[in-house]
Amino acid sequence: MTSPTRSTAYERSAPAASLVDAALRDTRKAVFWLEDAPGAAWPALTASASADLVVVGGGYCGLWTALLAKRRDPDRDVLLVEAETIGWAASGRNGGFCEASLTHGETNGRDRWPDEYDLLDRLGRENLDAFEADVRDLDVEFERTGELSVAVDEHQLAWLDEMDGRRLSADEVRAEIDSPLFLGGVWEEHSSALVHPAKLARELARAAAEAGVRIVEHTRVEDLDVPRTGPVTLRTARGTITARQVALATNVFPALLARARHLTIPVYDYVLMTEPLTAEQRASIGWTHRQGLGDLANQFHYSRPTRDGRILYGGYDAIYHFGRRVRPEYEDRPASFRTLASHFLATFPQLEDVRFSHAWAGAIDTCTQFVAFHGLARRGRIAYAAGFTGLGVGATRFAAEVMLDRLAGLQTERTQLTMVRRKPIPFPPEPVLSAGVQVMRRGLDRADHRQGRRGPVIRALDAVGLGFDS
Repeated sequence: MTSPTRSTAYERSAPAASLVDAALRDTRKAVFWLEDAPGAAWPALTASASADLVVVGGGYCGLWTALLAKRRDPDRDVLLVEAETIGWAASGRNGGFCEASLTHGETNGRDRWPDEYDLLDRLGRENLDAFEADVRDLDVEFERTGELSVAVDEHQLAWLDEMDGRRLSADEVRAEIDSPLFLGGVWEEHSSALVHPAKLARELARAAAEAGVRIVEHTRVEDLDVPRTGPVTLRTARGTITARQVALATNVFPALLARARHLTIPVYDYVLMTEPLTAEQRASIGWTHRQGLGDLANQFHYSRPTRDGRILYGGYDAIYHFGRRVRPEYEDRPASFRTLASHFLATFPQLEDVRFSHAWAGAIDTCTQFVAFHGLARRGRIAYAAGFTGLGVGATRFAAEVMLDRLAGLQTERTQLTMVRRKPIPFPPEPVLSAGVQVMRRGLDRADHRQGRRGPVIRALDAVGLGFDS
């Protein structure tokens, strides 16, 4: 006989349905960050063009690549091509957590690259320091406040002992951020920061343009023509572009190189944003040190304050759609928004009168190693990076350095990393892929309901390094 399934802290403390209804009554389906950071509009390509370096993708990875390329060589002609608008996809929709880790945490890093972990850790911290220096004069709301990881169920307390940072008791955690669900925590004070996601994208674009990068929007690259020697041709509906070198930073969207198409899948993440809290509401929860906040569940939640007194709350659901599809209609999922609202009110019952002003979603480019992979193709003329799995705010800057190193033919600490030289295990084709993702999701949910104990399927996936141990 099997033991009965146990509820999680969020389920045991679930608020009345009427409170969830009220909190979501006037919520708009819109991305708060993008509304809050109107940026310059860039022209579309109007005729065929050429450049020394063409960067495909106007998110963080592409923007960092273009900007750093001009810093390395101000005379290099750099053209950045974006299919929609700068930062409109993952770079404008994420939670704004900027972490030093390049390995999705210490456990994942030590399990996958044990001999290189100390180097990866140092490079990650150096990258975050360089990131901070680069944005110091940009209006991106950078705050190096650290991150508070909290246990919300008893079995998670032991996990805190394995984490780096300042260990906090239940009382100490609640003195920082007051929630009856928090049983203990670890505050890592130096290896994480907060930024305004859309402001970061648009300020990087402004800085790149001021450095001499040409930017075009609403110009989708549809295909690459790469002869054995000579320039690469990029085909768009608006004309062709020839380039001596190309950096591909297309994130979750279908790779332009066939070799990379089975290395990522799109997983949808859902987010709520509250209205600005009143002074009384802010006082009721504390949060004066403005840390990023995350819990330790397999299906975890993340949260952070904004400069104007709102709270962002996201995570838990991670939804994959058959066929690796990325479609706007997948962003509206009422069940996910209701779950998030319920869990938020369970976490902060003192905010039962809060209203959510915005709800949105975005697709994360997940790969089986849970961190970015890197590639160099077509005799060194094309570099690419993808698979950031939700930790790309800081890591995209590192990926840009890797791509530029490799396009220049340099051997550096970055390019010699096993993480850079080897690719992750590819995902299987459909329908095996979709079935496997659903099995994984159910297994992680069961683990959260059974004191973190993983079933045989999840343990088998962990054993072959498919990323679910992170």
